Amino acid sequence: MQMAINVRVSDFIGVALRGNDEAQAIVLVHRDPSLSVPLLVGANDDELVEALAIWSELFALPQLDEGARKPAARRRRANAIRARRPKFLMRRRVAMARESSVHREEREIIARN
Repeated sequence: MQMAINVRVSDFIGVALRGNDEAQAIVLVHRDPSLSVPLLVGANDDELVEALAIWSELFALPQLDEGARKPAARRRRANAIRARRPKFLMRRRVAMARESSVHREEREIIARN
């Protein structure tokens, strides 16, 4: 299945050189690893270093050092349950219906200065 995804260049973190001793690749690195894009795969280190500088300049993105990169710390989600009131406080009390007192045929007392 073919799929196309539009991602702005400004959404990428930078350009990095990844790989092992046998083969290395220049990769356009995104925060989401599944959206990272390999740009060039090769075995010649000199050509890859030159190409890394060209790709970095072309996209105006920094060159990343993959060896010094540390994984991002996990974020804690806001706990929606923690902010709730306890269940016993959520119960409503049934109030007794009070009859309001009605005063009939009495004189009103009004406070005046």
